Amino acid sequence: MNLPPIARVRRRYDQPEVADVAAEVTRAVRESQLATRVLRGGRVAITAGSRGIAGIDRILRAAVDAVRSLGLEPFVVAAMGSHGGGTAEGQRAMLAEFGVTEVAMGCPVRCEMETVVVGTNSFGLPIHFDQNAFDSHGIILLNRIKPHTSFTGRYESGLLKMLTIGLGKRQGAYQVHKLGLPGLKTMLPEVGAILLKRTPVALGIAILENASEHTAKVVAVEPEELLEVEPRLLDESRELMGRLPFDQMDVLVVGELGKNYSGTGLDPNVIGRQRVETMPDLPRPVITRLAVLDLSEETLGNALGIGLADLTTDRLVRSIDPVPMRVNSMTTNFLTRARVPLSLPTDGDVLGACLDTCWRSSREEGRLVMIPNTLELTTLWVTRPLAPDVEAHPELEFETDFRPIPLDDDGNVRQELLFPESVRGRRARGPARESAGPGLAISRPGGRVGSKP
Repeated sequence: MNLPPIARVRRRYDQPEVADVAAEVTRAVRESQLATRVLRGGRVAITAGSRGIAGIDRILRAAVDAVRSLGLEPFVVAAMGSHGGGTAEGQRAMLAEFGVTEVAMGCPVRCEMETVVVGTNSFGLPIHFDQNAFDSHGIILLNRIKPHTSFTGRYESGLLKMLTIGLGKRQGAYQVHKLGLPGLKTMLPEVGAILLKRTPVALGIAILENASEHTAKVVAVEPEELLEVEPRLLDESRELMGRLPFDQMDVLVVGELGKNYSGTGLDPNVIGRQRVETMPDLPRPVITRLAVLDLSEETLGNALGIGLADLTTDRLVRSIDPVPMRVNSMTTNFLTRARVPLSLPTDGDVLGACLDTCWRSSREEGRLVMIPNTLELTTLWVTRPLAPDVEAHPELEFETDFRPIPLDDDGNVRQELLFPESVRGRRARGPARESAGPGLAISRPGGRVGSKP
């Protein structure tokens, strides 16, 4: 298909990482004031969201065991707003994809969608809250803190958002999102402050992840300190998060889109595109053409975020389940991100079209980058025009020479060979590395092309 050759690049970060995450979670629970807030034998709800938090099944099980060791009765409660199609069955299925089941947790997992109204906000809208969590003797808000994919504020994705939107279930999520961006920025702190007073929140467990998507920090947050502590943790998270190493790309090819990688399917903080009504894009990076090849299995047909792309494949369009995407989009009130772009029959067709329309005189001049998704950014493949940028970057090094893009007989990219360590590669149980063959082997006999000493 006359596509330019690509080379594999590795980004190496020097960031903190927790060696034993389960032990840190256990310490956070046992050293907190939880046992003084909930009487022995009390029922404690531990929140579980829909994000792809690293090791969330082990983290939740550690929290469950630690709570039980204090003489309390834990249960897991789904806290994901309208995700999973806004149904109990859909949310239970999403949690099961992360390994969060009653058998694995050793306790009940409650996914019912019933809510109780605990008041009204300043706009006169009812504040909905999960019935199971409200009826408990104590709630542990367990969530990752990270920059939000739709707005910038003092509180973004984290404990307060899980409290106001996640535990608001479908109705609560809709009410917070109803007024768009101004509503989100206003409602998160306002509704969060009300809920901290009127619900039995007993502890927050904040997870921070580094750019390699490993746990960098576990922090116990007492409820009376949450409004003050979370913004500081958000600033830390912003410094740790993975980003693309180039400010300008002619073409970005993303292997998979999915809710397991970002709440928006493609993380706007990574690609620089917001596509939110009335809101400008981020200043960097600037990408002329963005393509997405597949939906992840874990996203269960929800292609929210596909509207951030310029081109996609016919098979991705065929795999879209319109119901969860429609529910998700109508709940958030961000409709542009659900628009389906132009689609073409094969990956090769999509790559060729991107290079032909990226405002370069030839395909060989295109600054093309390929990544597996917007969550895993330590490995990427680039074309020759980006070689000087790689050489100049202190955290980047080439791991292969330049070689043809691997396409199968149908003209589609063999993603498992390019990214054997990715979610998709692990999903395929790792045969790619052994079957890569001489054309894609990542061993480096005789040194690395363009590598730094």
